[in-house]
Amino acid sequence: MSGKWHRRSGRRSWLMAGGAMVALALAGCERSPPSYLAIDLTGADFGRTFALQDPGGRTRTLDEFKGRYVMLFFGFTQCPDVCPTALARAVEVRRLLGPDADKLQVLLVTVDPERETTEVLRSYTAAFDPGFIALRGDAQATEAVAREFKIHYARVPTGNAYTMDHTALTYILDVEGRLRLAVRHEQTPQEVAQDLRTLMKAAR
Repeated sequence: MSGKWHRRSGRRSWLMAGGAMVALALAGCERSPPSYLAIDLTGADFGRTFALQDPGGRTRTLDEFKGRYVMLFFGFTQCPDVCPTALARAVEVRRLLGPDADKLQVLLVTVDPERETTEVLRSYTAAFDPGFIALRGDAQATEAVAREFKIHYARVPTGNAYTMDHTALTYILDVEGRLRLAVRHEQTPQEVAQDLRTLMKAAR
């Protein structure tokens, strides 16, 4: 009895050890989630849609851009620093992406629709890249899209005029139209391009 028990015990130990080795091997084969330099928003339950007009007067929705990565920024044309810096960064990001540049669509949503006509917006974005698309809505639509994407904006009086205070994040959405990253204002074009390449590689 004693010898038989030891044989069974030894066999059980080998089976347990073998099972543990298989589990470890399988764990090693699993792909670890990619890491990003920007804020990872994968699985976010906001930023799901919008309906805004482009400079041609056509209503554009987020679904129309599926199949491309989207870089989405909220700003205004009279912004003295944050907005032109963000759009200039987007230009450089596209350059760094090389042959993958056409996979990225850059969108600017104005937070100042009262002053910014479609023609003003068209001229502004075209000065950076003719492929960039500016979007606007009326006051109600602007408020709705800002709320959907958790963007703060407010009018700030400056003497007889005003400027706009707004969130300086740039969002990146994947080819399925899902919010994936929030790029901080201080991040470099190289860092943003690296994150986009990581997203593109993970989608293959």
